[in-house]
Amino acid sequence: MALADYIIEKPVIRTDRLILRPMTSSDIPALREWMPDESIYTYWGKGPGKAEKNPELMFQKKEKPVKSFHLGIAGKEDNRVIGDLWIYLIENNRMASVAVRLAGPCQGKGYGTESLTAITDFCFEHTELRRLWAEIDIRNIASWKMFEKCGYTREGLIRQGKMVNTWCDYYIYAKLKENE
Repeated sequence: MALADYIIEKPVIRTDRLILRPMTSSDIPALREWMPDESIYTYWGKGPGKAEKNPELMFQKKEKPVKSFHLGIAGKEDNRVIGDLWIYLIENNRMASVAVRLAGPCQGKGYGTESLTAITDFCFEHTELRRLWAEIDIRNIASWKMFEKCGYTREGLIRQGKMVNTWCDYYIYAKLKENE
């Protein structure tokens, strides 16, 4: 399979406790509970935008066919979206950036590690991607520990760089697909 196979229909990935899946308008009530919470944007590089403050806006535009993924992280028991993740900034079908965000009450329970492991494995097993990378504010200790737990390597430090819309010091983490 290749990234091109997921342009229209995005993957659904199941783990022990989670389902990583495309979000729909039926997820709006769950998204409304946590997306506007400014505390989850402390190290995100920007505050909540219009769509985070009003999740119904996420479903008003017709989605364009793209290779990137934006998936909801839902609990297997109730299928309620508790976070989201991205595979984006895809370059030459070879490398992409990854980001994970969880609702405040769901942080520290291993959901981030479980979802990051699952999306990383999926990308390396079912697409041609060979490198996944992330930018992490150095103050976000929980995030960089999660990436390390998932086998990502700290490749460097950007001092006073621009991460999304924020000037800060941030680490570059990456994981490479193992040689076959």
